[in-house]
Amino acid sequence: RGWEPGLRLVIDASFPQDLLMSVLGKLRQGCPDTMIQLADAVLSGAEEAITRGEADVVVTTRVPPDVLGDWLMDVQMIAVSSPDHPLQHTGAQIAADDLVQHTQVVVRDSGGDRPRDEGWLGARHRWTVSSIEASLAAVRAGFAYAWLPQHRVEPLLASGELKTLPLASGTARHLALHVVMVNGTAAGPAARLAQELLLQSRPQS
Repeated sequence: RGWEPGLRLVIDASFPQDLLMSVLGKLRQGCPDTMIQLADAVLSGAEEAITRGEADVVVTTRVPPDVLGDWLMDVQMIAVSSPDHPLQHTGAQIAADDLVQHTQVVVRDSGGDRPRDEGWLGARHRWTVSSIEASLAAVRAGFAYAWLPQHRVEPLLASGELKTLPLASGTARHLALHVVMVNGTAAGPAARLAQELLLQSRPQS
């Protein structure tokens, strides 16, 4: 019917899941016969999918220098812990020296060619996990603190299950997400529809 038989999507793990499900639902309506392969990526994993040509549409925090991409949205990463974590009971704003003494949980780079780190990684004790879900679980259990996407922790902050860390500085940082059409003008209609739907998902503000 003119659509690609398959569509490969690689989406940075910080992209909001509710928006992703909305995009997939509309893709299903628009090209129901196209088989969709969906993969999460962390840090350089999305870039690697672009440079290796292993995807048709990618949402990434970094666009390779020889590739064009469109800004999609900014995701705010917030430092959080459980309410019972010792850092919540220091009686003062938390400095880097305080963070060093406690366990930090970070998500492993899913890329293999040039893996990288981002954000503050100064803790003497660090847990490295493979997903945001695992990081969030460790924080909720009180084992560690982490910087996690605001949209993932907002309900837990509202319920009191998590609390932001009262840092002297660096409580929040931003990730800029971009959408990349890997095959450019040679992309098929399903890939172009996916790009259009992702861009339509951008927060209006």
